[in-house]
Amino acid sequence: TILGLSAMPTDHHLNMGMLGMHGNVAPNMKTNECDVLIAIGMRFDDRVTGNLKTYAKQAKVIHFDIDLAEINKNVKTAVRVVGDAKQTLPMVTRLLDKQSHSEWLSEFKPYEQKEFDCIIKNELYPEGGEIKMGEVVNKITEATHHSAVCVTDVGQHQMMSTRYFKYTQSRSIVTSGGLGTMGFGLPAGIGAKYGAPDRTICIFVGDGGLQMTIQEFGTIMEYGVDVKIILLNNNYLGMVRQWQELFFDERYSETHLKNPDFIKIADAYNIRGRKVSKREELDDAIDEMLEHQGAYLLEVVVETKGMVYPMVPAGGTVTNIMLGNGYTL
Repeated sequence: TILGLSAMPTDHHLNMGMLGMHGNVAPNMKTNECDVLIAIGMRFDDRVTGNLKTYAKQAKVIHFDIDLAEINKNVKTAVRVVGDAKQTLPMVTRLLDKQSHSEWLSEFKPYEQKEFDCIIKNELYPEGGEIKMGEVVNKITEATHHSAVCVTDVGQHQMMSTRYFKYTQSRSIVTSGGLGTMGFGLPAGIGAKYGAPDRTICIFVGDGGLQMTIQEFGTIMEYGVDVKIILLNNNYLGMVRQWQELFFDERYSETHLKNPDFIKIADAYNIRGRKVSKREELDDAIDEMLEHQGAYLLEVVVETKGMVYPMVPAGGTVTNIMLGNGYTL
């Protein structure tokens, strides 16, 4: 549900980005200012809404959903449209007059600029230091000309890939969303390749989640599945570590990982692999991965204690957004 917007084509001027806890600043801020909020197939879960007592109280909510049980479950709905969205959406859009709302759209721009200056610029185009997750994601999406399918596991890399991977067609993102199913990435990526055999499948995984279903290397070997696996390795359960740092006074517990040699494991399954720890090697390694015919594991050693921003603290108001590094709205 939190990822629906990010799967739209990147050149669509109405795609303002992802909502929710690690979503973009502008759509989160404008959610609490809009007159009408149209929700299509979403469950208004806590990772989108934050504190329900302060979520979009000014808006009239129009909720499209196939499941009647979702209507009014969390957010009071002004208009409900129950049914398959493939049928109900066209029935409604046929009745609408086209409007530009240029003034409303222009109000997103200052927030977008603030987010770029405070977060995105340094995440995607760092000037030195350790390799960043967002930097890797951005380089790979550009190398695929934004035409690949992005599959994610769960964790910081999930937020980074859904934020920064770009798309030029539909059906381009496969993720478990708010379910938090670590280990999802590898088997989901195999399924994605069978569902879209002619497309490049990029599976983003962390060092924790990969080890939960690493036995699927055997499936990849047995059936010759051509998937590109990008391991963003920070030697931590990164998302849990981030919470421990921000909200538990850096009392780290069971989040630092002593990892195996992933490249050796991949090699044992006849999967080509390469490990990169230097920024100057990254572009060449990405090209090698994408040119290789067959499965490939690209392990990138990323910053140990990187953070995913923006962030709305759990249970907070969606407009109470942490930008990190001392930045504020």
